Amino acid sequence: MISVIMGIYNSPNKEQVELSINSILNQTYTNFEFIICDDGSTDDTYVFLQEFASKDKRIVLLHNDKNNGLAFTLNTCLKKAKGKYIARMDADDIALPDRFAIEYDFLELNPQYAMVGCNINYIDDGGIWGYRMLPEKVKKEDFLFSSPFVHPSIMIRTEVLKRLDGYRVESVTLRQEDYDLWMRLYAAGYEGYNIQQVLLNFREDKYSYGRRKYRYRLDEAYVRYRGFRSLGLLYKGFLYVLKPVLVGLIPNVVLKKIRFLYAKNHIF
Repeated sequence: MISVIMGIYNSPNKEQVELSINSILNQTYTNFEFIICDDGSTDDTYVFLQEFASKDKRIVLLHNDKNNGLAFTLNTCLKKAKGKYIARMDADDIALPDRFAIEYDFLELNPQYAMVGCNINYIDDGGIWGYRMLPEKVKKEDFLFSSPFVHPSIMIRTEVLKRLDGYRVESVTLRQEDYDLWMRLYAAGYEGYNIQQVLLNFREDKYSYGRRKYRYRLDEAYVRYRGFRSLGLLYKGFLYVLKPVLVGLIPNVVLKKIRFLYAKNHIF
């Protein structure tokens, strides 16, 4: 019923990968296939994944000859998917044991929604350091400030994702492939929902936000412009188009502090 898709590239921290994979294999809901695609790793990641695949028949292991990026890799997984639903997962996050059971039941009982996500904990090597509460019934306006969905928390109807031709593979959507997809989904008339409980531990360094290269901020501004235009939000959202560019002008030391305080106080 569920096809879990994960892309992975050069993972030196095998302990994190093992925790992530095991959090999927140990779900209380077990009727799934786990499609993992190694995106042309140049280290021993693929060999490490082969060991996992040999121990659990639910794992379907794919391999790209070269590094093509996350959007391309997830589309590769999507082509092999057999499930009614697609569940996303990243190779360093941890799904709570009931995540699939809760998300699956929600989509079965609520056909009006194309996808479902959840609230998350932020974690690093020291454990949980922050929390993010997502909007419950997501509206178009919720896309203005930031993406109202957390990518690896999502479960989406396979037919809808394929109808949208999957992820858009472009240089400007690098690191923004999910934001772009959700806006295209809403522009096509679909809607999503966030379950108001934590079902995923999302790995992120406390101070990572300020490290983004400025070119990625420019790309995000373009993704926002295109997405807001498709949603009919460009008039009220023009200043939000410029948000990543303006944020990039804030000194990193200040930006990191703001980012940490937001997440620590459960409001980011």
